[in-house]
Order: sequence, then C-alpha cells, then structure tokens
Amino acid sequence: MNKTEELAIKTIRIISAEAVQKANSGHPGLPMGAAPMAYTLWSRHLSHNPANPGWLNRDRFVLSAGHGSMLLYSLLHLFGYDVTMNDIKEFRQLGSRTPGHPEHGQTMGVETTTGPLGQGVANAVGMALAEAYLSEKFNREGFEIIHHYTYALAGDGCMMEGITSEASSLAGTLKLGKLIVLYDSNNITIEGSTELAFREDVGLRYKAYGWQVIEVTDGNDAEAIDSALKKAKDEKEKPTLIIVKTMIGYGSPGKQGKASAHGEPLGLEELEKTKKFYHWEEKPFELPEEMGPLAQEFRKRGMEMENDWQSNLKAYENAYPELHQELKSWFQDEEYSEKLLKDLNFWQFEKPMATREASGILINRLAEIIPNLIGGSADLAPSNKTKIIGKGDFSAENRAGANLHFGVREHGMSAIASGMVLHGGLRVYLSTFFVFTDYMKAGMRLAAIMELPVTYVLTHDSIGVGEDGPTHQPIEHLAALRSMPGIVVFRPGDAFETAVGWYLAVTRKKGPLALVLTRQTLPLFEETGMGALRGAYVLKEYSQEGKLPEIILMGSGSEVDLIVQAGAELAAQGIGVRVVSMPSFEIFEEQEEDYKESVLPSAVTARLAVEAGSSFGWHRYTGLSGKVIGIDHYGSSGKGPDLFRAFGVTVENVVNVSKTVLKLSF
Repeated sequence: MNKTEELAIKTIRIISAEAVQKANSGHPGLPMGAAPMAYTLWSRHLSHNPANPGWLNRDRFVLSAGHGSMLLYSLLHLFGYDVTMNDIKEFRQLGSRTPGHPEHGQTMGVETTTGPLGQGVANAVGMALAEAYLSEKFNREGFEIIHHYTYALAGDGCMMEGITSEASSLAGTLKLGKLIVLYDSNNITIEGSTELAFREDVGLRYKAYGWQVIEVTDGNDAEAIDSALKKAKDEKEKPTLIIVKTMIGYGSPGKQGKASAHGEPLGLEELEKTKKFYHWEEKPFELPEEMGPLAQEFRKRGMEMENDWQSNLKAYENAYPELHQELKSWFQDEEYSEKLLKDLNFWQFEKPMATREASGILINRLAEIIPNLIGGSADLAPSNKTKIIGKGDFSAENRAGANLHFGVREHGMSAIASGMVLHGGLRVYLSTFFVFTDYMKAGMRLAAIMELPVTYVLTHDSIGVGEDGPTHQPIEHLAALRSMPGIVVFRPGDAFETAVGWYLAVTRKKGPLALVLTRQTLPLFEETGMGALRGAYVLKEYSQEGKLPEIILMGSGSEVDLIVQAGAELAAQGIGVRVVSMPSFEIFEEQEEDYKESVLPSAVTARLAVEAGSSFGWHRYTGLSGKVIGIDHYGSSGKGPDLFRAFGVTVENVVNVSKTVLKLSF
C-alpha cells in the first residue's frame, strides 16, 4: 500500500467521524474499521464509472451494513461521484442527499436502500442472479456484454439475520460465482461483544452453503485484502465470503474495539485524539490536496472502462443486431400497455375458475409477449400456478431458465427479487401463499420504499383455503398490506379482473403490486370490465334509471359473487341496489374526485362492505351509517364453504345486514 492509498483510507476514517460528529448522530465505528477493505475494493477491483453511475455493465456494490452509510458517502466523494463535501456536511439532515441509511434514488451511486440488516446481502444475491441470467442470454464468443461482479459489505448483524442465511444458502446452491461478500467481522454489536449471543463459526456455515471462504486476519492489511479479492474473482463455481477481522472505531484511542464506537458520535474531545493518532492536520471537512487529483484519476479511469465496453458493444451490434436490439429493449423497460390492450387473447376467458388458475394462464400469455419476464415461487409453484411452460428452470446447470425456485425462503425471496429488479433488464414476479407475506413483509416494504415494480402473486387468499386451518388462512393480511404506503394491493373478483391486475402489474412504472388470488373457483361475470383499471367500478346497477341507489354493496375477490347474488335478491324485493367491485383501494384513491363520487355517491349513506378478512380499513368507504361483514378473528380447520357459512359470509347474511343498514340510514 502506497502513501496515497494510506492517506485516502485515513481520509475516509476522519471524514466519516467528522460527519457523524457534526450530525450528532450516526455510526462512526464501521467506516473507521472497514475503510481499508472498502477502499482496496473500490480502487483496485471495482469496475464502475463515477461519471455515469448507471453504466449497465458496472460492478454492483451493496453496503448491507447500511448503518455505516458514511463509509459509502466518503467513497462516493473520493471517487468523483456527485456527492459533494456540502452533501457530507448535511449528513442525516432533512432533505439531504446523505441520509442516515443509504437510499436508492436519493444518492447517485447507491445501488439499493439498506439498513435493515441482511437485506443488502439478499439484494446482492438477486443482482448476481440477474447477471448470470442476462449473461447467458446475451453474451457470445468474444462479446462479454454482461460480465460484472456483485460485491456486498456485511457486518456481524447481517450474519445473525435469518434473511442472510436464506439468501446465502440459495446463492451457494445456484453457484453464483460472481458474488463476493466482504464480512466486516469486528465482534461488536450495540449491546456489547458478539460473545453475548453469536459464537458460531460463520466460515464453516458458509462452507456448508457451498461458498469459498477466505480469511484476512488483519483488516488494515490492504495487500492481504487485495489478494483475497483476486482469489475470490478466480473462483468461478462458488460465491465467496471474505472474512476480514477488523477493529470497530479503529484509531479512536478511547473507543476503538468498544460498543460505544458503534452508534454514537466519538465526541469532540475523542475526535481530536483520533486526529492526533492519524497525524491529521487538515481543517474540519477539508481534504488533503492529493485527494482532488485522485478523484479526477478515478473518474478518468471509470470513463475509460465504460468506453472500452461501449466499443465492444458497437462491434456486438454489428455482429448480432437482433440481440443488440433485444438487449436495449430489456434494459429500457419497453412499454407493453398498448400491445396488451389490443391483444384479444390476453383478455379471453370462457369458464369459471380460481383466480390463481387465471393468473397462471396469464403468466404464460405474458411470457409470449414479454420476453424478459422471469419469476418463481417459494416451493409452491404447483399451487401458486406460476410456472412458465417451456422456459426451463434456472439452476447452477441451466442459466437460461426463466422459472426460479427459491425454496422455502420467503424472506430471502422478497429481497432477492428486489435485487433482480434493481440490477435492471428483467421483469420479476414471485409467489407464495398470501398468509406467508408475514415472512416477506420487510422485503416488500423496502421494495415499496424504493418504488420497485415487483409483482407479488399471493394465492390462497382467505378462509377459502379450508382444511389447512387458521395458520394458513389470512385474516389481517389484506389490511396489513393496504396499510403499507407505496404498494398496490389488487384482489380480483374473477378471471377478467385478474387480467386487469396483471396488466397493471406489467405496465405501472413505479412501485410493487400484489395480486391476491383465490384457491377456490369463482364465477366469470359478463359485466366485469376495464373499470377495474380504476380500482373500483359499478359492476351491477339494480336501481331505477336516473335515481340513486338506496344501498351500495362493496366487495373484492371471492366476495364479489356474494354481493352480486345478494344485490339481485334485494332488487327482487324492490330495493334499489348498486354492486361495486373494488379490487384495489390504492388505485381507486388515485382517481379524480368526480369519478370516485360517481361510483360511491356521498348522498348514499347506506353502504355495506363484504370481505372474508379483517374489517379494518373498509370503514373509510362505508362511513358511520354503513357496516362491514368481515372476519375479525382467526379461522378454523374445515371445508371452505362450511367456514363461510359458519362465519356469516353468506348471501343470506348480506341480505339481512343490508336491511339493517337501510333501517339505520333513515
């Protein structure tokens, strides 16, 4: 390691500590301990272009230990990215480009939002998986158009989280050899030494997963770190874990190696002592003069890397013009809305069926139109109906398969899928039983925060699951997902509405969409239509022309059939009824007020919502004069139809409660 490298590492440590001190908040310990490994990776191995952070073939770097965000911001600044010293001075301040944890889309060069530990490792697995699939698709002899590594920097906390185990196990099974995880092993957590709760041999665990494991005993030894990275890149068949033994808060005489270095500022006095340890003479937030030319050198080198790739891409275009055009369309997120709207086959259904079955048909119709559609299930594809026929299974032996097998790893699956979307070039869906969103929610939440267009296919959506009992019968899950900002929940009432849901899933540009689907067969209504694109619409009107209805019945999914039948029965008794299918609260709320008023006129206060789940959330539409037929308790083991009857989710009960609502509203 030369003097310039030593100075750069020292700069990362000091600037990180200064920023945390100025903010009076943050985590100085990790940046100070991990600076040598991070700088060695970025300066000697990482293929990236600070002048174009979105370069398609860049190496991906994920800071899974997101609390150490100042490490990443310092690297971005030193390497010539658009992260200024003023940005660093604004660390953790409202509206700054240097938030407390890295946020995708807020800071150029940040590949993914991290902070919840282990999520970044799983995102990195998804990125490496996407690279393997895309390289198999597009590379030809002499043209490695997609050829890059994915690196993640993780800490002890990441290694404790179950999501890391799930994702790492799958990465080993799939032999993702271009995935390299640097493990900052400093043996400190917030509560103290890792000896308190974490004594396992992580290296042995990863060897059991099928990883190559390399140990670096001195985290300050840049040459040993460099050698480990070279060895990792030489291994083609296995992902690599590089365990780097570091000292948290290195250089702080009073805090290094202690839990107090983890999540609090050093303090002004301790910061000054740290600067003396490093013989640091610069003023606060000023860099040694050598760092300016160094950043320019890194920017120049990055542009040269991309220019070389662009030259190869041009030759590739000449040699394989059709593949080149397909590559462009995959990464430019081709628009399919008009094509799907005109495709009569996409919308055609001829018989009643479960919406999970309709979804399975639609996935295969979409695969014929959208070539980069890829997805899979957490070991439930036969039940979820998510297999793309004729596209093969992605595996260590077959990189071309479009069907992913995540195993029983719902949490890992949710974050891996996000990593695939973040990588770019792919349209990703994943699937499990609706009740298991309990395991997936953290990954789904981060996808919503990042506005990633991931599609979740969530089947077995209610007590209609039947004999599997309350452990497998979703009750609170619709309310829970609907409470999550940024995600669209779409629960279709028949096969046609399921097509609308899939149309929205593949045409919306921002945010995830959850398709919530039945196990049981549902009717196919003649009246279901494109009004479902607006989240809610009038399915049937049993009122005199020109008059408002006396009561509005609302529902989603399998309960739409109940309110249709109940509406017909009430109408036969001379009551004016409007039946509203409401597959998505979120999309309905996006509509203009005039449309919402036309569907749910404020003058009609007699309203009844019906849904086989928690009633929570429906009261915004039923109001004080209305009621909700829901299930605000857990289910039971028994046949689905018996459970619906036992819990009052029946046509008879809808009719009776409707009459009660009508009496209360007058």
